[in-house]
Amino acid sequence: MGKAERAELDTTADDDVLVALLAAGLRLQSTDTLWRVSGNTLPHRALLRDTGGTWNKLDQCWEFSGENPTAKLAAALDAQPVAAAGHNSGLAEATPHYHGHRARVRERVLKAGIESLADYELLELILFYAIERIDTKPLAKKLIERFGTLGDIFAAEAAQLREFEIDQRTLVLFRSLHESGRLLAERKVKDMPVLTNWQSLLDYCHAALAHEKTEQFRILFLDRKNVLIAEEVQQRGTIDHTPVYPREVIKRALELGAAALILVHNHPSGDPKPSRDDIEMTKEIRKAAEALGIAIHDHLVIGRKGHASFRSLGLLT
Repeated sequence: MGKAERAELDTTADDDVLVALLAAGLRLQSTDTLWRVSGNTLPHRALLRDTGGTWNKLDQCWEFSGENPTAKLAAALDAQPVAAAGHNSGLAEATPHYHGHRARVRERVLKAGIESLADYELLELILFYAIERIDTKPLAKKLIERFGTLGDIFAAEAAQLREFEIDQRTLVLFRSLHESGRLLAERKVKDMPVLTNWQSLLDYCHAALAHEKTEQFRILFLDRKNVLIAEEVQQRGTIDHTPVYPREVIKRALELGAAALILVHNHPSGDPKPSRDDIEMTKEIRKAAEALGIAIHDHLVIGRKGHASFRSLGLLT
């Protein structure tokens, strides 16, 4: 905010006003002409918008220009409905419709398992641990509607998620879940004969590549017992093309002493149907590999809509 920034609201502000903001989880900082509200803003976004705030996606805060908005914010917070303190309270009961909902969802999971949840309900449950004290179901439904699947949400770009006021804490949670899924899938294919563990291999390839925004060409190097020696990214490309050089593929296979290969690449478009270039490139690699006694077991194309297998499609005969 520059040299004029004050780390906290100046000490001349009324203590009760400051307490009201802090109790709501809000922090206020200012320059000479701009006021910024950060902290636990999501539960109060309607209030912040109605009192003249503008959401800053880049800095993840609400901005107010002009006069100090502190008193106005505190008054709006004070005017919000509160739950009745008891039967003798003079206030009308205003318990939120989602009161106790989180406990009910957790109890349902413990009794019936995660499998009983729809995708938006699972996302809602995940959001419980990143966003406090609000109904997360509307946000979960909006994210599913926008991105389609949980995998697409967890792999989405930060800029896309900020459109939904996703804060850094939630973004880190999404990234962690995405990487955890990949690592769990990877563990199932390491040190095992992949041809007899084919579904686990497909699950791993999907976890690693289905939500990538650009093409990657990966190679799985196998020994004579078809146990995975190594898995490497050979090339990275653009949204619809990856340059692959058969000579480099075979050179690396010889360096690792591989007896067989499984080729894998993704289609960021989501459609796993092999292109003509995919088919021609595979023919060149297979020809060079077989001349040196290296087998090509398959070439898998991974998309969000599924996968395509060259062997199953008869493209390796």
